[in-house]
Amino acid sequence: MAEQPIYVIKKKVHAHGHHGGAWKVAYADFVTAMMAFFIVMWLMGSSDKVKSAVSGYFRDPQGFKKQSGTGTTGEGEQITISKDNMDALKEKIQSAMKQLPDFKLIRDHVSMTVTGEGLRIELMEKEGGMFFQSGSPSPSDFGRELLIKMAVELAKLPNNILIEGHTDAKPFSNEGGYSNWELSSDRANSARRTMTDAGLRPGQVKQVRGFADQRLMEPKDPNAPKNRRISVIVQYSAPIQSPEPEAPAPKKADAHH
Repeated sequence: MAEQPIYVIKKKVHAHGHHGGAWKVAYADFVTAMMAFFIVMWLMGSSDKVKSAVSGYFRDPQGFKKQSGTGTTGEGEQITISKDNMDALKEKIQSAMKQLPDFKLIRDHVSMTVTGEGLRIELMEKEGGMFFQSGSPSPSDFGRELLIKMAVELAKLPNNILIEGHTDAKPFSNEGGYSNWELSSDRANSARRTMTDAGLRPGQVKQVRGFADQRLMEPKDPNAPKNRRISVIVQYSAPIQSPEPEAPAPKKADAHH
């Protein structure tokens, strides 16, 4: 008797039935759509400043970062220096100065004020000199150390810097026509070189000014030591300009035949 053939029937089993993984794609699209919806709702309720910032970032991320004045002030911390938070920079620089060993000796000779131009840092001399050698444009060791501390903090920012030199009203006792005008300018330029060597980026210092005794801090006492000073001004970042809407093209007049 012939042997009967053996038939093996194999069935294909679909683990997910006829749906496969399509539901995952649909769910991901749904979550993305909901996230976009909530972002739009958040933007609609935000201030014009936030809307302008978000719009500027998506138009030009790299250019926006430069314009907005965003600089790193610590590990993972960023600060935008504007009129609204220039006080934050003031606190950062004060904190850096307090690290100097002889800070107690200079705290009455350093003044920081937020003005319409920016943050003004005044380094005021005492009778025997403090930040500069007496009658010289060369910084003292202590003055150089303080300028370097300031430069390290300011180099983290995109803001421009102005440096001014000032003297008291005493005539400069030196032959050869060298006067308080030259001394004030040379001290300001010496401070610029020191701070640039310490890390200020090329072009961050936009102006170096020498005023001699024309802008006294103590007008009632023109010869007061504090009139001899260096002023470092941290300017506000330029505001972000929203693009002006394009003017509609003039309509062409209908030709009459």
